[in-house]
Amino acid sequence: MNLRALKYFVAVLEKGSISAAAKHCYIAQPSISTAIVQLEKQLNNQLFIRHGKGVRATEAGLRLYPLAQQLLSEAKAIESLFSSPLQRATFKLGLIRSLGVQRMSQLLKEFTHTASDIELSLVEPNEPADARIITTTDLVSTEHFEAIWHDNYLLAIPASFSLSLQSKIQLQNLNQQPFIYRAPCEALAEMQQLMDLEGIQLQIRARIQTIEYAVGLVSAGVGIALVPDIPAITEQKNIVFKTLQDIELKRTVGLALPRERQLTSAQQFLQQICQQHKTK
Repeated sequence: MNLRALKYFVAVLEKGSISAAAKHCYIAQPSISTAIVQLEKQLNNQLFIRHGKGVRATEAGLRLYPLAQQLLSEAKAIESLFSSPLQRATFKLGLIRSLGVQRMSQLLKEFTHTASDIELSLVEPNEPADARIITTTDLVSTEHFEAIWHDNYLLAIPASFSLSLQSKIQLQNLNQQPFIYRAPCEALAEMQQLMDLEGIQLQIRARIQTIEYAVGLVSAGVGIALVPDIPAITEQKNIVFKTLQDIELKRTVGLALPRERQLTSAQQFLQQICQQHKTK
């Protein structure tokens, strides 16, 4: 059984198309297609059904998937057992808070898998780093910025609050409402400036730094929070998410790299992976 063909098969199934798998594996599409065709001939079964938006696994493909994953994992374990320890260079990546654990974990997983000769160290965004994932407000003149995600902000409201039943919510509706204050957050700072001008006061119930704790406190009914519109967050139960009608709050998150120096191979790998995760 050809392990490379199995690797391409897994990539196509997980990414949903041959073109996406080719980008993920850093290989030309024809090579992926040829490997899949050869694998189908070897197994005497069709593994994918092609459609306008990509491919869909057949029943045979779905049966093969867990077996292919297991075989690839075992092959990797055998290689690591007999390989010499690598001398890994430290790669420091600066991260702002509140990026969303799920999407960042996937991005970092792909990066460490691709740049296998580095030891990843996550640092605060204001510390010296080889690259940073930040918002446009944190960018400095010596950096080149490539956008990855464009996030709108929503109010996360406990389902037990009467405010969750209102179809439209304006800043004035937040006056004297229990609130989870998450900082640093440029959107919340912008909202606070407008509230100060209009004499709107919040009942601060907690001051925290991470989105995950904010969402947890909202779910527990402690108060309202301002959070970015990230699927992993807005799928939470016991929370109603609403848009503020009289103010538009958004941010752009992206990769910041040194502007006037040649990129290392690890920086280039990270740049390519971020480009694959880019949303419009």
